Amino acid sequence: MKCNLIIDKNRDEEVTVYAHRKTRLVTEIERLCKEGHIDLIGYKGNEIVRFDLRDVCCFTVENGKVFALTLKEKLYLKCRLYVLEDELSESFVKVNKSCIANIKMIDRFDATFSGALSVRFKNGFTDYVSRRCLKNVKERLGI
Repeated sequence: MKCNLIIDKNRDEEVTVYAHRKTRLVTEIERLCKEGHIDLIGYKGNEIVRFDLRDVCCFTVENGKVFALTLKEKLYLKCRLYVLEDELSESFVKVNKSCIANIKMIDRFDATFSGALSVRFKNGFTDYVSRRCLKNVKERLGI
């Protein structure tokens, strides 16, 4: 595969890939282009806080409001969870109807006595994996 890099400050950044078929490399290039360095805006009290998508452990809904849980803080977002789900990269997976997890920020999974699966993030937050989402979570993690 040939690679051309053209640096031109006067043009918008874009990536074009010509491939014979979709391979792991092409999928990885797509993921990197989607993920990139994305800054988001969150609210903490009266403060407006800019944060990086890579720092998010998960997005969760509490009392009808969407929050981003990072390693350091909990930030309110003025959007709906389903809108976030459509815009997030392959690094995120829906674990239940009110939580979207960053796969890279998952610390571990724990099985409960009732057969349910809980997920623990690197920031200490714990949630459950719903039966409806379990198959997709396992596929995304390669389990």
